[in-house]
Amino acid sequence: MTPILPLAMMPEGKDTKIISINAGNCLLNRLRSMGFIENTLLKVKRGINGSLIVSVNGCDYALGIGMASKIMVQECSA
Repeated sequence: MTPILPLAMMPEGKDTKIISINAGNCLLNRLRSMGFIENTLLKVKRGINGSLIVSVNGCDYALGIGMASKIMVQECSA
């Protein structure tokens, strides 16, 4: 079984699944409204200057390192 890591630590190009979001209600609601929901598939597209570009449900989002550190993911098996 692959380890659960913060999204901020996931290498570029990996397909992952959101396991949990460790954030306060305000940020949690904001992320959920953007489609960051437990068991949702997520792809890390690239990292730029401490930020990540990720794709979830067909939409690309730029996340800062702090926000990405609160999203716990697990790499999907091929």
